Amino acid sequence: MSFISDLVEGVVDGALKDILKKTTGTSKRTRRRKRTTSTSSATLRQTEKLLRPAKKQTSRKRTVRSRSKVRRRA
Repeated sequence: MSFISDLVEGVVDGALKDILKKTTGTSKRTRRRKRTTSTSSATLRQTEKLLRPAKKQTSRKRTVRSRSKVRRRA
């Protein structure tokens, strides 16, 4: 009888430790700091952006709402 109670006690202790360990929230991700860029590189990047031609707008898929509007008008 004592062997079974020891076995059960060991399993329960292991399960409780596992549950308590998981709920402490140890795997919280640390917040990354934003790197500050030097002013010369930032201004250079902005001027390059202005010189680059604008991207063409890509075609967008019709939404359900716009499709139903077209269907009502027809």
